[in-house]
Amino acid sequence: MARKGYLGIDAGTQGLSVVFTDENLAVIATGDGSYDMIPGLEEGCYEQLPSDWEAALVAAMSDLRSKIGGEIEVLAIGISGQMHGEVLADADGNSLGPVRLWCDSRNENEGNELTEALGVKMPKRITAARWLWTIRNRQALAAKAAHMTTPAGWIAYRLTGQWNLGVGDASGMFPIDQSTMDYDQKLIGQFNSIANASVALESLLPQVCQAGADGGTLDASGAEMLGLTVGIPVAPAEGDQPASLAGSLIGEAGMVSCSFGTSVCANSVGDRAFSGVSPAVDHFCAADGKPINMVFLRNGTTYMNSIVEMFGEATGGGRDEGFAVTMPKVLEADPDCGGLLALPFMDDEPGLGVSLAGSALIVGFNSTNATPGNAAKAALLSTMFNLKLGSAVLDSQGYPRSELVLSGGLTKTPELAQVLADVFATKVTLLASAEEGCAWGAALMAKFRHQKIEGKDVGWAEFLAQYKADDQTQFEPDAEKVEQYEAVFQRYKTLVAAHQQIEEALN
Repeated sequence: MARKGYLGIDAGTQGLSVVFTDENLAVIATGDGSYDMIPGLEEGCYEQLPSDWEAALVAAMSDLRSKIGGEIEVLAIGISGQMHGEVLADADGNSLGPVRLWCDSRNENEGNELTEALGVKMPKRITAARWLWTIRNRQALAAKAAHMTTPAGWIAYRLTGQWNLGVGDASGMFPIDQSTMDYDQKLIGQFNSIANASVALESLLPQVCQAGADGGTLDASGAEMLGLTVGIPVAPAEGDQPASLAGSLIGEAGMVSCSFGTSVCANSVGDRAFSGVSPAVDHFCAADGKPINMVFLRNGTTYMNSIVEMFGEATGGGRDEGFAVTMPKVLEADPDCGGLLALPFMDDEPGLGVSLAGSALIVGFNSTNATPGNAAKAALLSTMFNLKLGSAVLDSQGYPRSELVLSGGLTKTPELAQVLADVFATKVTLLASAEEGCAWGAALMAKFRHQKIEGKDVGWAEFLAQYKADDQTQFEPDAEKVEQYEAVFQRYKTLVAAHQQIEEALN
């Protein structure tokens, strides 16, 4: 008998993965396919071919089947993919060639121009900024375009023949009007005036769909690609950030997905649209359309890791030894790190106005506080404090913050979640999240679509709440420590304010 369940697909920057779950979303098996960037491009240019994603999807399904070793009955399909890519197709639905990805930096000027003209944050990676660049720099290509979508939207089109897109991924193409759950028509008109193109932007964009809506069904071409039957329902294709939020079971306003790694990303579910423009905050939507405010730090835990690894090399034990010896000392260190303060800027940090890479430092050493624990903790706190600085504009507009859901490298030392809870004076939750990440989030969206087809009228946030992990760990803020960290944070703000002089000295 065939095993029933849900299929999740995730087309990431470095490869494609699929996951098949049972009807309760427990993972049965996964499969992987690979692809690369187009080689030989100039620095800052990143492109991939849609045909490579399709080949990787076929390979991943083959890998999945080899692990399952039997027949499967897919009840619904979910799709996730890297956001902001510019996928262009002609009137017949044929790809117009390589896709400029989210990390391609060629249209920074267009992003800045649109931000100033429209009065909303239009980061350089948003698809509309890429399209404006294409209009101006690749006129022949722009003239052929009849459809524009994202990597997830392209896979959805190849599976269903329909130009639909989840509202979260769509918000990474162009701003969404919260009152209509569609592209902001006023801003569309302003964009068209700026672009002065022969084709209006709205005629190119895919139809916007919220979670649970009809994202199409598997057509003959899609069924052949996946080795499945025609007619399987497909959930609206979503971007990796909305899929990640879904996979972390984050749906209520006030919940914040907080990932600490090489970079730091905090996605806050809002209860209304953001007002104005802040260099520290980007905006998109969750799968149900709720506004998401993203605070992104280029400088994550790299500086702290570098210090820990340095201690490991000094003792001859290497990286692992450095962490084994130093992290317990970090946990023992006082909130003020013996008076040490650090700046973690091994790279630039545009959201905080830091333009110079390599200006990381630690200040305040004396004969009593020069310890590995104090130094490493000061470096870690500097990143948490930068996240707090970036979040200050959300606080100023009164956005709720009820819970931080932590993921990423920081979770390898779970006790550090307590430090984050004390720094933000907010409960921190560690979920027993699956390694499948966005692909599992896509499978979860597939189940939500399937339930809607069956007539189950459950809201998105309520649906997510059903899957709260039983073994989640929560850390409540300690009032005394909250006060101590706040005092250090006030000192840190003074140090950050002096960074302009530090850059001048280093230059």
